Amino acid sequence: MTGQHTTARVTAGFGRHYLVEDTHGHVRIATRRGKRSDIIVGDQVRLTVDSSAQAAIEEVLPRVSVLMRAEGMREKTLAANIDQIAVVFAARPAFNPHFVWRALLATHEAGIEAVAVLNKNDLPDIAPARAFLAQLAALGHRTFAVSAKAAADEARATLLQVLRDRSTLLVGQSGMGKSTLLNLLIPDAGARTQEISTRLNLGRQTTSSSRWFRLPGGGALVDSPGFQSFGLHHLDPPALVAAMPDLARAAGTCRFLDCRHLDEPDCAVRAALARREIDPERYAFYRQVMAESHG
Repeated sequence: MTGQHTTARVTAGFGRHYLVEDTHGHVRIATRRGKRSDIIVGDQVRLTVDSSAQAAIEEVLPRVSVLMRAEGMREKTLAANIDQIAVVFAARPAFNPHFVWRALLATHEAGIEAVAVLNKNDLPDIAPARAFLAQLAALGHRTFAVSAKAAADEARATLLQVLRDRSTLLVGQSGMGKSTLLNLLIPDAGARTQEISTRLNLGRQTTSSSRWFRLPGGGALVDSPGFQSFGLHHLDPPALVAAMPDLARAAGTCRFLDCRHLDEPDCAVRAALARREIDPERYAFYRQVMAESHG
């Protein structure tokens, strides 16, 4: 097949069809040549466009970064070529601290920067969520608190400072207000997604993957589906400890270099736990992840 060759970014996936945007901002629908399904949102791809404007994806270009979660032996990639993750949580409905910790661990393993965003900061029962945000800050994470509904202008200004000129993936459990934040920053996001669904005769929006949007003023925001769990089976024990600074500070002085910080003698991590230098809930979380991934 002969035709024009160009490169583009994958901004959405709809079954076998992909929405791609080239460097000039031209958006088109493309299909992957052959039967391979190795494409994820954020990928840079090489296209062939024929004389009838039909586009075929010939090649996926090397990725700078990729974020994934793993449930059992099944890995789920969320986005490629991103340089920042924003983990969103809120006081209502009740958030799961372990979800936030897991997302931050996966981000650390992927070599991607992270920020934690407390949404719905106006709720009356916000104190536990604020305390959790303070704990994340004490662990070295960048943190922000906003209210996308009650203080929309302030939230927009705060978030644009954080997101400008970055390619940021939004992750969070269902109900944390992630969609509200997306619509605050990109008001026509829903309309643009529905337009593509209509063109593809999909009826209502049916994509179950992430979606890439350009941000006004520079950068991009990638919306991911809400989900309730964040598996870490792809992290080995040293990577897990390295991503937990409260454990890593003590881990270097264990008796054994390959200490797993579970039942080994002269474990500096468990000694720090006994001295209350490590939060018992954080250590219990560590043991849980180890049991899931490494027996």
